Amino acid sequence: MKILVPVKRVVDYNVRIRIKPDGSGVETDNVKMSMNPFDEIAIEEAVRQKEAGVATEIIAVSCGVEKSQDILRTAMAIGADRSILVRTEAGLQPLAVARILKKIVEKEQPDLVILGKQAIDDDANQTGQMLAAMLDWPQATSVSELVIENGKALVTREIDDGQETLSLQLPAVVTADLRLNEPRYVTLPNMMKARKKPVETTSPEELGVSVDSRLKTLKVTEPAARSEVQMVPDIATLVSRLKNEAKVI
Repeated sequence: MKILVPVKRVVDYNVRIRIKPDGSGVETDNVKMSMNPFDEIAIEEAVRQKEAGVATEIIAVSCGVEKSQDILRTAMAIGADRSILVRTEAGLQPLAVARILKKIVEKEQPDLVILGKQAIDDDANQTGQMLAAMLDWPQATSVSELVIENGKALVTREIDDGQETLSLQLPAVVTADLRLNEPRYVTLPNMMKARKKPVETTSPEELGVSVDSRLKTLKVTEPAARSEVQMVPDIATLVSRLKNEAKVI
C-alpha cells in the first residue's frame, strides 16, 4: 500500500507575523520557516501505518520554492521513503495545488492521500476537498483517528454534536486534525539519513498545470487592536453597558 503525503512550507508557528510595509503580504525574508504542523501530523500518521505493517511506501510531496526541500528532508527524517518537489516561484492557491497533486496522484497511483486539514498561513482548508473532488475519490476531513483494514479506511472525525465514524473505500483522501497524533521528535541521525533519500524535482509546466492566480490580494493589514478590558461590579451594569454602549443587545 502506497501513501502520498503533501506538505507545505510555512512561517514557523512560533514566529510573530509581520506585515510588509507596502501591505502586499506577510514578511518572509529572514524569517524561520518550517513544515505546516497539520502536515507534520499527516506524515506521522503515514509512518505509523507503515510501522503497523499496513503501508509499504510513503511519498512526501511539496509545491513551492527550492528551499521547500528542507521540509521534504524533515518528512523523510520522520519516515517518508522518498519525496517530490514541484518547484515554482509562483504564489500557489489551493486550486492550483490540488491540480498539481492530482497529476502526482495519477503518476504515483497511491492508495491513500493524507494531508493536513489546513495550512496555518492561509487557513483555507480547501486543498484536500478539491483534490478528492477532482479524483472522484471518497474523502474524510478533520480526522482524529484512522484505521486501515480490508481495503477500507475507518475514520473518526469530530463534528458539532460529538464524533462520527465513517468507512471509506480506498483509494481515498483524508485530512488530519490536531488530535490524530503527536508527531515524533526528529533526531539528528535521522536527518542525516534523510539526506541520502531521493528527492525528485519537477515543475507545474512539466506536469501540464497552470498555476495562474484566480484571486488577487488587495491589501494585508494588522488586526485591529483590542480595546482595554473593563471590569463591571455586577450583572445589571454589564447588561446596561452591552445594551446602551456596545449596542449588541
